Amino acid sequence: MKTRIAFLVLAIFVATSLCWAASPPAKKPYKIGAVFDITGPGAPLGTPERDTAQMVVNQINKKGGINGHPVKLIVYDNASDETKCALAVKKLIDSDKVSAIIGPSSTGTTLAVVPICEKNKIPLISCAAGVKITQPVKPYVFKTAQSDIHAIAKVIEYLRSRGLKRVAFINDSNAFGTSGRDQMRLQAPSAGIKIVAEESFDSKDTDMTTQLTRIKAAKPQAIVCWGTNPGPAIVARNKKALKIDVPLLMSHGISNRKFIELAGDAAEGVIFPSGKIIVADTIPSSDPQKKQLLAFASQFKSTYDREADHFGGHAWDAIHLVLAAMKKVGDNPVKIRSAIENTKGFVGIGGIFNFSPKEHNGLSKDAFVMVQIRNGKWIPLK
Repeated sequence: MKTRIAFLVLAIFVATSLCWAASPPAKKPYKIGAVFDITGPGAPLGTPERDTAQMVVNQINKKGGINGHPVKLIVYDNASDETKCALAVKKLIDSDKVSAIIGPSSTGTTLAVVPICEKNKIPLISCAAGVKITQPVKPYVFKTAQSDIHAIAKVIEYLRSRGLKRVAFINDSNAFGTSGRDQMRLQAPSAGIKIVAEESFDSKDTDMTTQLTRIKAAKPQAIVCWGTNPGPAIVARNKKALKIDVPLLMSHGISNRKFIELAGDAAEGVIFPSGKIIVADTIPSSDPQKKQLLAFASQFKSTYDREADHFGGHAWDAIHLVLAAMKKVGDNPVKIRSAIENTKGFVGIGGIFNFSPKEHNGLSKDAFVMVQIRNGKWIPLK
């Protein structure tokens, strides 16, 4: 009896050993950090960015990861606060030991962490639009959102095409809003456009009637509002209440369904530059982005049962840029940085990216289309 038991134990040991030999231990995970404005004023941006990044990583891991390495995405919410964002990025670098970071969602939170990533030589791929993020170029900082410099250029193109020369400008007083204002000041004069009134509001303000009353008195031919929700939706509602009957143009900061929900019928007629994702069904089949745009839209809809948007697209581009770099060079941050900087012809959601040592956004104004809201839908303008 004892002999049989001993033989059985030995057999189990041998069988187990053979299983271990046949199934080598999994490779170490490649760790990517993410910090988004998931709560606070930036939530309409950060929430779809977080969801998109997690969706992509889940898809990659189901296919076996990157060269056999599972991908671990570590996400923190900065609550749209610059100090909290800096603390989150330090934790990702010092404690979590990530190889790259995607996000944050807004210009202000991004600028707060640029020095940290530069000092620690960790690639940062921001999802924010402010031109100051990548101009001048910082070696370890990139961004996927189309720049406000190009957004303003598209707005000015539209104003000139309609002969609208007297324009009022109202912006959120945060970094994104003031960057747009600065670009308007720079680009308007050479286009023959005069800024007849300038106003601003705080991200937490709930009424802009006073500012818009002053704008109305200046008799502009159009109003341009630069900010992200909820502020622009309040501007639209207050403008309608004051019966200011001139075109209202806005930034790509309203390029999601949330603006239409918040503005209600005041969203009707609003015009803005956007990435192509929200009008993907209408762009020509010859557009090299169309296949990618429709695939992303379908995947997001089936995963979360809501529409994909401009902001989720920024995260899609950011995470895929990091993953593509990791596939080439592994998880070394210095090598990842170099691989991203040398990326050419990357067909993304925000556009077709061509990076270089002198260009860390990689997009032009052609990444934008002008869109108008009609009957609660986005209609591309010719």
